[in-house]
Amino acid sequence: MRQLYHFPLCPFSRKVRVVLSEKKLEATLLYEPIWKRRPEFLKFNPAGQVPVLIENILVDPRRPPKEHVIAHSQAICQYLDETYSERPLMGDTPLTRAEALRLIGWFDEKFFLEVSGPLLFERIFKRLVGHGGPDSARIRKSLGFIALHMKYLDELIQERHWLVGEALSIADIAAASHLSTVDYFGNIKWDDYKHAKEWYARLKCRPSFRSLLKDRIPGIPPDEIYDHLDF
Repeated sequence: MRQLYHFPLCPFSRKVRVVLSEKKLEATLLYEPIWKRRPEFLKFNPAGQVPVLIENILVDPRRPPKEHVIAHSQAICQYLDETYSERPLMGDTPLTRAEALRLIGWFDEKFFLEVSGPLLFERIFKRLVGHGGPDSARIRKSLGFIALHMKYLDELIQERHWLVGEALSIADIAAASHLSTVDYFGNIKWDDYKHAKEWYARLKCRPSFRSLLKDRIPGIPPDEIYDHLDF
């Protein structure tokens, strides 16, 4: 059975969960408290990060399936897209794949560094590991970056149906996964970004995305419209 070690509000875990669902691939979700650095988990990924996918592949029918470990969200997503290629999610030409990778990098690197990463650390992980209260100055700084990213996203979607053309791609999934973690706290002024709002509403309506909207962190409830399809 396929297994995915994840943390519910980790945007990288969410990206892989949506890709699995879009590919109609079942996986057992295993909650991983990464701050505990469990030896059992570190043997799969010494970096101590989620997500980690465990694939059990039958190579020889005379022998038990062989366990394969894949770590890092983009490595997992590209593996899934190449292995289960009936519904490609990385674009169908070299140019669209290049653009998809560029935008995945924008959200997985720039957006995470400036927005989603600091907000999750200050509001979620500090509380879980007992590292004191959130740093309000760092939160304000991260919130200040949101408008730049949302304006750019809104401009892209104004020109395209999806981020890399006419079909949903991992670029859309990566972007929405990061935005969903920020939206959990109600920090996006969606009405200021008409095109991005319409794009995100389409994603929220997809069955692959609905399960993310059910995620909750004990003691930290989401914004009241977090799981609303009409927001």
